[in-house]
Amino acid sequence: MEGVYAALLLHSAGKKIDEAGIKKVLDAAGAKPDVARVKALVASLDGVDIEDAIKQTVMAAAAAPAAGPAEAAEQKKEEKKEEKPEKKAEEAAEGLSSLFG
Repeated sequence: MEGVYAALLLHSAGKKIDEAGIKKVLDAAGAKPDVARVKALVASLDGVDIEDAIKQTVMAAAAAPAAGPAEAAEQKKEEKKEEKPEKKAEEAAEGLSSLFG
């Protein structure tokens, strides 16, 4: 995760995101850079428009809380639906017990 933060820091500073830059940032922060992870990160960021990725992430995060109350309402409806069959089953059991007294 530190590597991602280092890449974002380099991007915001207008620097090229490469292995040497990420290693320098991690060293300066006191973190021990894992060479394999740094290489994988640089390879995965090759050709990625970071500004666009940040905008998409911000928009997705802003939309997520809006879905929360709707989901809660659906869960309440499901709970109400589940309660009714249980009550009917209990009522039926009471009726049968009265037959056998």
